[in-house]
Amino acid sequence: MRAWMLDDFGLENLNLHEIPTPEPAAGELLIKVSAVSLNYRDKALVDGIYAPEKMPKGLIPVADFAGVVAATGSGVTKYAVGDRVTSHFYSTWQDGPWLPEYADFQVGGPLGGGLAEYQVLSEDAVVPTPPYLSDEEAATLPIAALTPWFAMREYGDIGAGDTILVQGTGGVSIFAIQIASALGARVIATSSSDDKLARARELGATDTINYRTTPDWAAAALELTDGRGVDLVIDVVGGEGLRDSIRAARGSGMVAVVGFLDGQSATLDLMDVIWHQTHIQGIAVGHRRSFHDLVRFLDEHHITPVIDTVYDFADAHAAYDQLARGAFGKIVIKVG
Repeated sequence: MRAWMLDDFGLENLNLHEIPTPEPAAGELLIKVSAVSLNYRDKALVDGIYAPEKMPKGLIPVADFAGVVAATGSGVTKYAVGDRVTSHFYSTWQDGPWLPEYADFQVGGPLGGGLAEYQVLSEDAVVPTPPYLSDEEAATLPIAALTPWFAMREYGDIGAGDTILVQGTGGVSIFAIQIASALGARVIATSSSDDKLARARELGATDTINYRTTPDWAAAALELTDGRGVDLVIDVVGGEGLRDSIRAARGSGMVAVVGFLDGQSATLDLMDVIWHQTHIQGIAVGHRRSFHDLVRFLDEHHITPVIDTVYDFADAHAAYDQLARGAFGKIVIKVG
């Protein structure tokens, strides 16, 4: 089979290889990969800034993929050949609280990912693909959709009458707008582009802030909420901007730290945290039970993922380049 493999850190070292097709062991599925989607994590991993000490040489990258079961190992009971499935990022996190050892079993590094014609996963490391979605659409779900869902439904209790703030218009942020809107929440979206903000409104954002023309977007969010602040901030930026997310949150509100586009460290004014009694919650995607809940919710509300561009398998480098430039929604690579 053909597989993209990371021979060393740096996009120039992501190379296409011919390697033996894997065989499923007991409890495993051999999946013929149809499509993968890229997350910022995938770029950070290739760049060598995402847990580099855990990544094996020759890794097949990309966490999120969808495809069809091509063969099953002994003892498999949940899926059969021909079933459509979507990968689950934390392959061993089934339910319950986070445990540190789950980090060693992330699909797409340290475990092999989906940027190959075939991949093997445990039958407990996938969910059924929603029937109404194509494999290209389903490949966008494992990280970008589950992350905001987990923040809103497992750590928060977001619903009608609540307000969330979403940063930017990348994959996680667009799903956050769609999911929160379907939950009946008010959604404030930020971006540096008025055109993207207009598109965000079409997807369910009720209020928008252009942070280029309104640099103090936290103050603008407070004004929009009559000084109260928002119930939940989905912070995909990280870095020093985390301080503004804390300012924008209401008293006892939550800042869900889900990304690090602006850096992996931040300096906080602890008095702001104390006076606001802010909950700062790291979100490491979510467990498989919550992914099943999400799939049912998406199916019920018929939410369609927003895909910016679909690339051919041979054009993986171009897909990564666009990821670095930014996209509205998701970037997908078609495999099969």
